[in-house]
Amino acid sequence: MGSDLTVVIVNWNVSALLKRCLESLKNSRNISFTSAPAPYQGDVIVVDNASTDGSVEMVRSSFPWVRLIPSQVNLGFVKANNLAIRTKMEEKPPAFFLLLNPDTEVAPDAISLMLDFMAAHPEVGVLGPKLLNPDGSVQPSRRRFPSLLTAFVESTIIQWRLWKDNPILRRYYMQDLPDDEFQEVDWLTGACLMVRREAIEAAGFLDEDFFMYSEELDWCRRIKALGFKIVYFPQATVIHHSAQSSEQVKPLQHIYFQRSKIRYFRKYFGSFWALMLHLFLLLNYLALFTEESAKWLITRRTLHKARMDCYREVLISGLFRRWGV
Repeated sequence: MGSDLTVVIVNWNVSALLKRCLESLKNSRNISFTSAPAPYQGDVIVVDNASTDGSVEMVRSSFPWVRLIPSQVNLGFVKANNLAIRTKMEEKPPAFFLLLNPDTEVAPDAISLMLDFMAAHPEVGVLGPKLLNPDGSVQPSRRRFPSLLTAFVESTIIQWRLWKDNPILRRYYMQDLPDDEFQEVDWLTGACLMVRREAIEAAGFLDEDFFMYSEELDWCRRIKALGFKIVYFPQATVIHHSAQSSEQVKPLQHIYFQRSKIRYFRKYFGSFWALMLHLFLLLNYLALFTEESAKWLITRRTLHKARMDCYREVLISGLFRRWGV
């Protein structure tokens, strides 16, 4: 038997935030990542996706107890996580894996509380904490499985412009239930997920057809289908500086998100609906580009030009695989 927990962090050009994340792990209560005596023993793997901001050097110099896997190319979020998980599975697998974003900071007792809960509830396959924004407000992380209507509303012109407060997304985001109570859910967003080793052995690794986005939705769906529970555990809290890596390349953020959405709906709803969604999303970005073009003629040209360039890149991509998604 290996350690109680392996923390897996995939990093891309967020050295300063990664440092804060690793410091928060080091300061965790009741778990040691440095072989010091503690109720729980853990280890940390950082997979660096070809960062150019000194992340690799920072980890090597400041956190010698972290296992660093530097990649010469950007593997993407999913392949990089699988690389770390597979490496541990082939060596001394831990009881649990914690997939943690580099732009997070864990509360001192968060990990030990999650481990206590998982140890006491073997039916739970995936556990997620309450995510907080840097200002202390709750960052919604609970979800129900998306319906077809969800696909055509979420992160489209319908949500952004036409129907911001709608029952489809209120249900999807579980806004009918309080965010400060323990509850079983369909899936949890992937900034911080504790996953039982047996659940991974049964369901398999993350699906590498997803470059990033929707991979945790697919994983939770497969794990839940095998009888494991997916649980939201607000007693543990984690600060999440959201989307710090993907925000660096805004057009690709749109492309990755929407391509993963198409991939998910092809997998679970079939090729016809995936094609309809694909066409709808392209029309969606054409409408957004047209809107920004009209605004560019009137005012704030720099802002609207940046948005036009972003939507143009999405349209040129066609949301196809040649973008390496």
